[in-house]
Amino acid sequence: MLSTLPVVLPIFALVFAGWLARRIGVLGAAATTELNRFVVFLALPALLFDVTAHAHWADLWKPGFIGAFGLSSLAVFAFTVLIRCGAGRPLADSALDGLNAGYANTGFMGFPLALVAFGPEALAPTTVAVILTVCAVFAVAIVLIEIGLRRADPGGGQGSPRVPIWLAVGRSLVRNPLLVAPALGALVPNLGLAVPAPVETFLKLLGGAASPCALVALGLFLAQRRRSRGGAGRDGHARIAALLVGLKLAVHPLLTYGLGRTVFDLPPLLLHTAVLMAALPTGTGPFMLAEFYRREADLTATVVLVSTVLAVATVSGYLATL
Repeated sequence: MLSTLPVVLPIFALVFAGWLARRIGVLGAAATTELNRFVVFLALPALLFDVTAHAHWADLWKPGFIGAFGLSSLAVFAFTVLIRCGAGRPLADSALDGLNAGYANTGFMGFPLALVAFGPEALAPTTVAVILTVCAVFAVAIVLIEIGLRRADPGGGQGSPRVPIWLAVGRSLVRNPLLVAPALGALVPNLGLAVPAPVETFLKLLGGAASPCALVALGLFLAQRRRSRGGAGRDGHARIAALLVGLKLAVHPLLTYGLGRTVFDLPPLLLHTAVLMAALPTGTGPFMLAEFYRREADLTATVVLVSTVLAVATVSGYLATL
C-alpha cells in the first residue's frame, strides 16, 4: 500500500484544490465548463498528438499484450454499454458508463506504478496501454456518443435540415480534436518526419496540463451545490456506481489476466504489467466527455473518486501477491 499512496495522493490533492477553490469563491460557477473545454480543445489534443507522434511503433508492437489489454478493455466497455442500454439508458450515456468501467487511469498512474513495481522494462508496454486507452477505447466511446446524440436529434436542432445520421456523425467526428489530434500525430513517424524542438516544447507544456486541469475540474464539479436526490434515486445511483466500480477494479483485471495467461501466453513481465494497467481506477476521460457533451456527470464523478480510493487497496494487494 505504501508504494501506491505516493501515486494516488496527488490525484486527491488536485481534486481537493478544485473543490476548495470553488467553495471559497476563487473560481466561479462557469469554471468547471470552461476548464473542461480547455482540456478537451487544447491540452488533451496536444497530449494525444505528442504520444502518437513520438511512438516508436516497431518497439511498441507487442501483439499478445495488445490483445490481452485491448480486448479486455473493449469487452468490459461493450458489456457495460449493452447492459446499460438494456436498462433503458440512452446510448450516449451508456457509452459514458462503458468508459467508467473500461477506461483505466493509465496515463496519470500507470507509469509511476509500473516503474516502481517492475522497473524500466515495463515502460514500453505501459505506453502501449496508454495508447490503447486514450486513443482506441476513447475513440470508440466518442463515436457511440455522437451516434446516440444524432439519433436523438438527427437535424442538429430545431429548424435545421434533416441529414442522414452517418453524415451528421461523420461531420462531428472529423471536427473532434480528440480524434483528429492522435490521427495527425500518427502521421509524423509514419511519414519519416520529426517534430521541431519548439513545437515539441509547446506540446509538452500544453499536454502536461491535461490531467491536472481535468482533476481540478472534477473537484470544481463536486463542489457545486446540487439538489439532493430522493431515497430511491440515491439508492439507484449507488447501485450503478458500485456495479461500474466492480467492473473496473475486479472484472477488467481478471479478464485481462485470463486472456494474457490462457489465450496469448504472455511472459510474466507483460502479463503482470497488463493486469496492473487493467486494475487501475477510472481515469478522468469519462468525466471530461460528460461535461463536454453536457450529459449527467454525477455518476461519473462518483465512479472516478470511489474507484481511486478503493484502488489503493486493490492495486496494493495485487502487487503484494507478486
